[in-house]
Amino acid sequence: MSQSFVPTRMFFTKGDGKHRHKLQSLEAALRDAGIAPFNLVKVSSIFPPHCKIVSKQRGLASLEPGQIVFCVMAESQTCEPNRLAVAGIGLAVPADETKHGYISEHHGFGMTQAACSNYVEDMAATMLATTQGIDLDPSEAYNERKKIYQAHGLIVRTRATVQTIEGDKNGLWTTAVAAAVLLP
Repeated sequence: MSQSFVPTRMFFTKGDGKHRHKLQSLEAALRDAGIAPFNLVKVSSIFPPHCKIVSKQRGLASLEPGQIVFCVMAESQTCEPNRLAVAGIGLAVPADETKHGYISEHHGFGMTQAACSNYVEDMAATMLATTQGIDLDPSEAYNERKKIYQAHGLIVRTRATVQTIEGDKNGLWTTAVAAAVLLP
């Protein structure tokens, strides 16, 4: 007998945290995001067919402390004063809801929230477009490629959830997290 888990709902969350210890900085960021009391399992980047996006509050209300929870998560940590850390999640949802979409993640340094939002949306949209056989010029600006996606009727919407944080001026570990949490 085969058992499969295909998520039917998903929510987005983000958070940040600071602490003198790296791990506790991550824990503080997960608390800020509301997902610290769960056993998080990182998965790759598929947005399931027919999956609905729900609010963070509604998603969290359906979970129990200690529950195993699947997510696509980005995290970025620094202990360098004033260094800009960023964690972002992007989503591209296909026009045909019977097909899967893509979730992308990026973690890095020096990007603004707007730049990271564009970047992760572009990555998710590009992954979706290439599965549909659309040839893309990677040197073209995202806005130009967006027109191609729309012309093919491929993508209904994209979105991003991004957390940026500046490294603590006193050298504390500083963590940014962003996640797409998948629910039954």
